[in-house]
Amino acid sequence: MSFPKRKNIQESKREKLIIVGSKNPVKIFAVDQAFESTFEEGFIIQGLSVDSGIKDQPFGDQDTYQGAFNRAFNSKNAFPEADFWVGIEGGVEKRDEELMAFAWVVTMDQSGKIGKSKTATFFLPKVISDLILNNGMELGEADDAFFNKENSKQGSGAVGILTDGLVERKDYYKQAVILSLIPFKNPTIYS
Repeated sequence: MSFPKRKNIQESKREKLIIVGSKNPVKIFAVDQAFESTFEEGFIIQGLSVDSGIKDQPFGDQDTYQGAFNRAFNSKNAFPEADFWVGIEGGVEKRDEELMAFAWVVTMDQSGKIGKSKTATFFLPKVISDLILNNGMELGEADDAFFNKENSKQGSGAVGILTDGLVERKDYYKQAVILSLIPFKNPTIYS
């Protein structure tokens, strides 16, 4: 009895292309790690500078979500031959007299399916909130100014600085990207 010749698994699988709507290495790394953790196939991750369509410092949940959606959507328009597009947008929201920080993640695929997720939130110290609210700074700029850092938004970010590295920005985003992939991981129950 002869068996059919088996295909080399590597030859039969094509690496899927994921476009991240940002050139920020922290966001690209988080997306790479999230896809690698969630799926077995191979991926190529590429950052693309696209417009978020909102202010540089998003305020409020809806504005921040819209920025993430726009980054994914604009990436899809700019590079339609990819398999997935991911937008990540960090924002702040005023709660009573304090500012809390968070990020939204939106993932789209070729079929039109959309996965959405939000990171955990944390409250910013008053001194950082004041720099954002009174001086018009972005969160990353405020962190750099107060903590004497340089380009912290492409590194540990506010969450990493304030937790002394216990929660790094890349890991903070990675979890939210994984959560945005739930509909793609469970396609039969998410239509």
